[in-house]
Amino acid sequence: MRHALMLSVLGSCALLSGCGQGGGEKSAEPGPAPAAEHEPTDAEKAAVLASLPAPYNTADIDNGKAKFAMCRSCHTIVEGGANLTGPNLHGVFGRKAGALDNYKYSEAVKNAGFVWDAEHLDKWLAEPRTFLPGTKMTFAGLKDEKDRIDLIAFLKVETGYKAP
Repeated sequence: MRHALMLSVLGSCALLSGCGQGGGEKSAEPGPAPAAEHEPTDAEKAAVLASLPAPYNTADIDNGKAKFAMCRSCHTIVEGGANLTGPNLHGVFGRKAGALDNYKYSEAVKNAGFVWDAEHLDKWLAEPRTFLPGTKMTFAGLKDEKDRIDLIAFLKVETGYKAP
């Protein structure tokens, strides 16, 4: 019952996520239905963090979560989460830039020609507009290097990252 209710609520959220319309990047179609997947425990998340290469393995996940609060109005991170003004970030590491189905990217992102990894994401987060001119992302950037490390580590822990 709880699972069915959660799926219903998540499905409704996907349909109501039109707040980002007008930004030109949001898809008119909701993302795929959330999968019935095991929610990682705190111990499993700690193991993912410990497995990351330096400097991410010693990041402050709570700070990363706090920094992600700036991103939540445009991005979801759960598997099957809706695309908002920005795309869902679950599985972003290892995904080709501009390749998420059901999301309308800017030409700059579609033609970026790289796969998302910590190095590319760090440069993107530092200065999105100069890293990839032509992006429609309005975020001004996260200047503090430690905050970017913490945010990237948080995203790796929370978005289904699997070490190569």
